[in-house]
Amino acid sequence: MPLTIREATERDQPTIRRIVREAKINPSSLSWPHFMVAEEDGEIVGTSQVKPHRDGSRELASIAVVPRLQKRGIGSRLIEAQLARETGTLYLTCRHQLQPYYERFGFSTIPRGEYPPYFSRMVPVFNRIGRFFRIRIVVMRRVPPTISPDGKDLASLAGSPSG
Repeated sequence: MPLTIREATERDQPTIRRIVREAKINPSSLSWPHFMVAEEDGEIVGTSQVKPHRDGSRELASIAVVPRLQKRGIGSRLIEAQLARETGTLYLTCRHQLQPYYERFGFSTIPRGEYPPYFSRMVPVFNRIGRFFRIRIVVMRRVPPTISPDGKDLASLAGSPSG
């Protein structure tokens, strides 16, 4: 059976938690309604979510693929599916070594002065602790494209009387 990407259901919650914990990534705020999952042969093999924060920012997070199936593009497919359904600005945090991977999806690193409040509180704490383990976390942002697929400038259309 081919790989499918779908929205998570309540029954997926235990599997989401297991996959995220096994990946050793942030296990907080794992609420199934925010998730999409990758499924192959009836088994959930990957996860991703867009996590809303109280400050209004939205974070692409919890991207994890079971180890035996990594390096097959499953994580990329999950990210692309999330980006296809998101219309606003998205943020993410990652180890600085992963910046080039996320740049492929239109994310770019932002300076600390541009962090939304949630990230301003959390990232400096993580980085203080991470220094002892030679881990540095960066914040990246993806602003939705301003050019439509047919080549029109969406920003100018938004201000036009007919747009």
